[in-house]
Amino acid sequence: AGGGERCRGELTAPSLSPCSTFDVAVVGAGIVGLASARELVRRHPSLTFAVLEKEKELAHHQSGHNSGVIHSGIYYTPGSLKAKLCVQGAALCYEYCDQKGIPYKQCGKLIVAVEQDEIPRLKALYERGLQNNVRGLKLIGAKEIQAKEPFCRGLMALDSPYTGIVNYKQVAQSYAEDFQEAGGTILTDFEVTNMEMAKESSSESEDGLKYPVIVRNSKGEEIYCRHIVTCAGLYSDRLSEISGCSPEPRIVPFRGDYLVLKPEKCYMVKGNIYPVPNPRFPFLGFHFTPRMDGSVWLGPNAVLAFKREGYKLFDFSTGDFLDAVMYSGLWKLVLRNLSYGLSEIYRACFLSAQVKQLQKFIPEVTINDVLRGPSGVRAQALDSDGNLVDDFVFDGGSGDIGSRILHVRNAPSPAATSSLAIAKMIADEVKQRFEL
Repeated sequence: AGGGERCRGELTAPSLSPCSTFDVAVVGAGIVGLASARELVRRHPSLTFAVLEKEKELAHHQSGHNSGVIHSGIYYTPGSLKAKLCVQGAALCYEYCDQKGIPYKQCGKLIVAVEQDEIPRLKALYERGLQNNVRGLKLIGAKEIQAKEPFCRGLMALDSPYTGIVNYKQVAQSYAEDFQEAGGTILTDFEVTNMEMAKESSSESEDGLKYPVIVRNSKGEEIYCRHIVTCAGLYSDRLSEISGCSPEPRIVPFRGDYLVLKPEKCYMVKGNIYPVPNPRFPFLGFHFTPRMDGSVWLGPNAVLAFKREGYKLFDFSTGDFLDAVMYSGLWKLVLRNLSYGLSEIYRACFLSAQVKQLQKFIPEVTINDVLRGPSGVRAQALDSDGNLVDDFVFDGGSGDIGSRILHVRNAPSPAATSSLAIAKMIADEVKQRFEL
């Protein structure tokens, strides 16, 4: 970081001088922000980079509250960015973990049809997976299902042997270490509240021309930079609005609550077991997910969260709640999926209703075998017609500052799996937009 005469706020992070200047500031130290910062500093070693994170720790929200699955890319529309980036990203993720000695398990996944009418959808998924170049896919019958998952019952399944599991918080931490080793600065406890162009009259110095963007945090501290990339997850829409972007797509938070199998019952699940997704409903449905620590997560459900970072049932933020319920897009989504939404709320309240879903796949699971587990909040981008925004959305600001900002407005699941591939795409976009 360079010095300059115009600095006011004394920054608390030990690595910062009273005034800090950077070529590019990346806002958000989730897995996408850290992967992008790592890729940028590797491509442009002569430039200075900072990552700004509002929490005291890295990967604290979506990146630290996800299922930990390394997805293989079966579900996504052929030709979409999601499909391409997931298949590339999974390969890069395994390669990266091998290089860094980060433990993972390639435990595979079965997408299981338990009703006759699910079989055509399962076969269509198989075709889609082949179009997306997913490795090793095959359709298997009831006997083969039991050979792979002795406690699982189903008529037919799609077997994806290259699906795996990893601790994404550990992966994100490793990206951060790579970034810092390459000379990048990470600033935690730095909640960005304002981004604006410096007034030229405020400085005669060359720094004033070279680093014309002021980024200010909630404590009034500032850094100066040439360009900004935001990867702000649950706050991507609000940061975009600060810089004069359209308020859409709007982020509506959905909380997913998991159950966990009691430790003595974890032997019932070897790999990932997923239902056949129903295209009429917006989310994937309940699944069985083994974890790196040996536990097994069951779920999640999907209910509206009353706070953007509300991981507990009664977490509430008036601002976040009003933001969601006053948005017409949410009401259109709710009205189109009313029975699904009500059944999700019912299942969230009654453990027995969730166990009933699980018994379709593993009949031996009983209510005595499960406990309430952790929760995550998904940053679901919605348009004003109530459609879930399914693919990546990039945006710039408006006015002078617009040409200096790239907002990653939507980086949906499987963003953690795809993080290294997404980072390459973001770095390409940055190079093109900012002419680095």
